Order: sequence, then structure tokens, then C-alpha cells
Amino acid sequence: MTNKVLILNGPNLNLLGIRQPEHYGSETLADIEAACGARAAGLGLTTDFRQSNTEGEIVDWIQQSRGTCACIILNAGAYTHTSVAILDSLLSCDVPVIEVHLSNIHQREEFRHSSYVSKAARGMICGFGGFGYEMALEAASKIIKET
Repeated sequence: MTNKVLILNGPNLNLLGIRQPEHYGSETLADIEAACGARAAGLGLTTDFRQSNTEGEIVDWIQQSRGTCACIILNAGAYTHTSVAILDSLLSCDVPVIEVHLSNIHQREEFRHSSYVSKAARGMICGFGGFGYEMALEAASKIIKET
């Protein structure tokens, strides 16, 4: 069994640190990736950390995870609220999914309260900034040990 966790990030997350810091904080995606690498190592996990602004590329990565990853951590960004394609790929990949959001999507605009990703996820972590990814790695470690 692999101990690799695929961490996927959707559109505009490459702009973290400069884009709406009142919602997303001052951490950059590189900061979050470094923290995830360190936390994963402490848990005996490896990570494959990726970001794309393209829905189809995210779908491709999810499809490729089948049989190669033990868990997916996904911050789909705006695609969370719109992408049936990402939902369908998550439902067909046979890999546990943990949904992550930097901000608390339930305290934001009404349209952000709905998540297609949640329909495929074991759980959601939101509102803790970049630390939410580390929390998701803890959950991933537990899920992997239980399988």
C-alpha cells in the first residue's frame, strides 16, 4: 500500500499571499506546500502537491490517482461550487478524499455554501487557513492506517 497523498489545488490558489488576504491570509501556496511536506514526513507520508487553474487538468490528476495514491486532499477553489466533472472523477477514482478550504465557506457568500466536492469527500476542513492542510494530513494518516 502506498503512503502517498495527492494534494490538489484549484484555480487562483497560485495567487495566495496577494489575493484577498482578508479571506485567504498572507501565506503563499509555496508556504503551505513546505508545511505539508514537513508534516507529512512526520506522519510517514509522502506528498504530491499540485495546482492548476484548469478544470480538465484537475480531473486528469484525480483519474490518475487510482491505484497510485492512498488519499486525496482537495481544495478545488471556485470549482468546489460548480464542477460536476470534478465530482464525477472523485466518485470514480476509489481514493478517499478530504476537502479543504482556507476560509470558512459557510460564512461567505451564499453561493459558496454549496460544495460538489463534499458529495465525494470523507470530510471537510474549512476556516483554518493553511493549517487546514496539515489537519487534513492528520486525517489522511488516520484513514490510511485504517485501510
